[in-house]
Amino acid sequence: MKKKLEIAINASLEAGNEILKIYEKDDFNVSLKSDNSPLTTADKNAHNCIVGKLKQTGIYILSEEGKHESFENRKNNTVFWLVDPLDGTKEFIKRNGDFTVNIALIENSKAVAGVIYVPVSKELYFGSLDIGAFKVEGINYKPKQDVRISDLFKKAVKLPLKNTRKKYTVVGSLSHKSEETENFISKLKEKYGQIDNISRGSSLKICMTAEGRADIYPRFAPTMEWDTAAGHAILSSAGGKITLPDLETELQYNKENLLNPYFIAFINNPEI
Repeated sequence: MKKKLEIAINASLEAGNEILKIYEKDDFNVSLKSDNSPLTTADKNAHNCIVGKLKQTGIYILSEEGKHESFENRKNNTVFWLVDPLDGTKEFIKRNGDFTVNIALIENSKAVAGVIYVPVSKELYFGSLDIGAFKVEGINYKPKQDVRISDLFKKAVKLPLKNTRKKYTVVGSLSHKSEETENFISKLKEKYGQIDNISRGSSLKICMTAEGRADIYPRFAPTMEWDTAAGHAILSSAGGKITLPDLETELQYNKENLLNPYFIAFINNPEI
């Protein structure tokens, strides 16, 4: 698993480097996909970098920007990589830095390992169910020079971090809010009293939950499997969960419909 994580980490760093090349330009070459979501050159270049790296593992790759095979053709892939080359394209276009590279390893419909890289802040999150979850700040990426996971462990902090917060904290989306989310937060206020609300983009909401900087991330709006898988693996490795709104049924992957149901991510089981 450590070797697979090392390959995925280097794939994310290389992709992040390519994303920043486009980020620094005046024109992102934005187009719209069939679902009206934005697509940039950065998405495509990051996809190509990641696929090129992950191919050496010999494991099937399902990427947001790659070919999406029919369920009949992919349902027997019990182990596969699930990739979002640029999660938070809207945040990328806004130039607010809240976008990530997401790579997850799925086994039997479960997210077992994940890597999330934040190119602008150079923060790296990674983890697996067998080794735990970690964060490394200030990644110094040098093109064509792979990093070793053994070196990362020397600089990494284990997640979750020690919780020094006094208020129950909810993290939500910068770009997607819903009435269902507001209703859920109202229930939390009834239980916990005054709470803090934080907004972040992309998979950083799950990362904040894995760190323990937020207690919960309720998502009552559409997401795709590649949006959540890497964060799900990291959060699970930190001792948290992503479940359906019943707070018991874990989110599953490689479904016939790759659209996620509504879910709740939390580091401590909420009492509501």
